[in-house]
Amino acid sequence: MPRACECREQHVRRRIVLTGGPGAGKTAVLELIRHSLCSHVEVLPEAAGIVFGGGFPRRSALGARQAAQRAIYHVQRELEAAADANGSAIVLCDRGTMDGVAYWPGPGDFCEAQGTTRSEIFARYHAVIHLRVPDARHGYDHRNPLRLESADEAHAIDERILAAWAGHPHLHVIDPSHDFMEKARRTIELLRADLPECCREPVRQSLYALG
Repeated sequence: MPRACECREQHVRRRIVLTGGPGAGKTAVLELIRHSLCSHVEVLPEAAGIVFGGGFPRRSALGARQAAQRAIYHVQRELEAAADANGSAIVLCDRGTMDGVAYWPGPGDFCEAQGTTRSEIFARYHAVIHLRVPDARHGYDHRNPLRLESADEAHAIDERILAAWAGHPHLHVIDPSHDFMEKARRTIELLRADLPECCREPVRQSLYALG
């Protein structure tokens, strides 16, 4: 549960994407700060996790892969719409709609297939923080039961995601680190800079807790 906030200001609504390839540490980083955020901030779940965790088939046929990516795109859009309707000032997204470019099997352009454009998607998000995937020697995590990718496959997806978001005016890249807490600290510092003033102090305290 987010903590109550005494601030009654009308904050400018903005979305921030936390992205990266499979095993980059997004979920763990979001969990570290989730309980420090005030009620102005909403953390969205990953759309792909909702889709596949809910039983959507993961099949290799081209049409099935296209269907899965369309489903993920629309679930992401509706998650963001629900957060807007809830009056959230800051929405932290576990991936954004542009991530679908990295998974789209073709043919044709992902954005065109969804009836949108690259510039329209970029305009939806105030900032993008990309966590790079560690390789097998530096902590790639296989424990997520929904994660099917090997370390090499995850790295290739990570490269495609980075290319998809390239050109966003507020793209921040966090390289892999032997110390996960250092990676988390750097990510949280970037997130904190975009939070309302009323939510920055508790997040600063969480940074101290990381050591």
